[in-house]
Amino acid sequence: MIRDLSESCPATLPEYDVCIVGSGPAGGTVARELSEGGLSVCVLESGRRAVDRHGDALREVEWEGLRIKGYSRERVLGGASTTWAGLSSPLDPIDLAERPWLRRSGWPIPRETLEPYWAAACDRYGFAPLAMFAPGGFDALREKGDLRPGFEALEEKVFLANAVPQDFGRWVGPTYESAAVDLYLDATVTALEREPGGRRVRAAAIRTRRGEERRLAAGRFVVATGGIENARLLLASDLGNERDQVGRCFMNHPKNFFGRLRLERPSRRAPYWFGCLHGGFAGYAGLRLTEERQSALGVLNSYVRLEPLFPWSDNVGVEAAVLLAKRSGAMLRGWKTRRAGEVVELRDYAETGDDSDLQNARKGVREWAGLVGAIAANAVPVARYARARLFDRRGTPVTTVRLRNFMEMEPEPENRVVLGGATDVYGQPRARVVHRPTALDRRSLIELHAAFRRECEANGLGRFEGDLAEADPWPIDEDASHHLGTTRMGTDPATSVVDPDLRVHELDNLFVSGGSVFPTSGCANPTFTIVALAIRLA
Repeated sequence: MIRDLSESCPATLPEYDVCIVGSGPAGGTVARELSEGGLSVCVLESGRRAVDRHGDALREVEWEGLRIKGYSRERVLGGASTTWAGLSSPLDPIDLAERPWLRRSGWPIPRETLEPYWAAACDRYGFAPLAMFAPGGFDALREKGDLRPGFEALEEKVFLANAVPQDFGRWVGPTYESAAVDLYLDATVTALEREPGGRRVRAAAIRTRRGEERRLAAGRFVVATGGIENARLLLASDLGNERDQVGRCFMNHPKNFFGRLRLERPSRRAPYWFGCLHGGFAGYAGLRLTEERQSALGVLNSYVRLEPLFPWSDNVGVEAAVLLAKRSGAMLRGWKTRRAGEVVELRDYAETGDDSDLQNARKGVREWAGLVGAIAANAVPVARYARARLFDRRGTPVTTVRLRNFMEMEPEPENRVVLGGATDVYGQPRARVVHRPTALDRRSLIELHAAFRRECEANGLGRFEGDLAEADPWPIDEDASHHLGTTRMGTDPATSVVDPDLRVHELDNLFVSGGSVFPTSGCANPTFTIVALAIRLA
């Protein structure tokens, strides 16, 4: 049952077996998995069904170093999945392994433990089947292109998204509409209250936008509010931080463009490398150093993707047109249905749904009109793009490819979330995020670029331009909206916050779900593993 506390707030709230804070992929998954277990379950969501100014004010954060995007921490039903493009991939074996050259590496659970939960996430939550990430899956599209290099120091990594990215507010919606789970909207948790002198949390303190204050008691609590907010809520509640570990080792996947490959021969078709829609999923293959090479060099698991440059690339009118097409709903679904059996190749990077400011910024009538104006002002490149997208089955010749870089960050304790000096509308301290790439982070991507340059020459692909080692300032500096590591999972309370079952070490009934429990980040988009861990937790 869904109850919007901004419309009606009972004087007292029921007590539950399980209270979940947050309705994004982590919280929504735990709720859905528990819905048939015979327990009384509730979900507390700070936002409402749609974004609004009140929720936007609550998502504000202070930052130092890499900018944190507001739309990476939405206060709305479904959380950040409402702006998520859907790309995911399983973690690699090296991501969970103990790496002698990387301090604080190694997960307390083996990769084999996660595999059945990844499979369950595929079956129940719309992720691509695991077989599509393995040899003989998506990589079969390699043979449909005219770029077929063979690599030695590099290996391919597949990333896939559901053709309709999963909005967990809608995905879990039937569960909320049933009697199995109570969902409270406009229920901002300002603190979790510990029993005096005890090892248990007894209640969540709740505020509504109308000024009501309520307490909700439960037998167990799950904090699932995102990599930044999980740490902020624990810090504000003075929970789990006996050893000063909450908020530390914050990680992201810093990203940006750097480096261009001038192809020896133009490419008309390269769906595997450049990206495509096929079989109900969109995806592409990136490139990373082999795990043997990473070990030999003592570097991290970063990756690059190859983005073709078309005559209309980076044109704001084209991006506006793509955005309007995506929002057209029925028209876009009809077009996808008509081409369901085909390999529909990427014709502009904006088609991938990456989290650009233009696509995710709040828009009123004036902003939407501005998009139409941008299309009109760029009529020629928009027309060229539209022709290529709708009618050109042979493909536009691509002569230049740029690299989109994604970094793994090491779990560095000084990259962290702390309580900031500013407060939100409820008088609670906002999160302050401090994170910058370390020397190891940068060296890892520099080594990947060096290997890519050598492999391009060996394969006769063309000339690679750009020396990342000489770049100053460091250009890979955009937030990937992958906020990880602030309540790390581990067996030693001196270096972690939760145990392998995601229970806060010092408390008997408080659990954490989401990317904040990742001990290391790898390079994969994390939502697939977040959902797998949430299924396991439930």
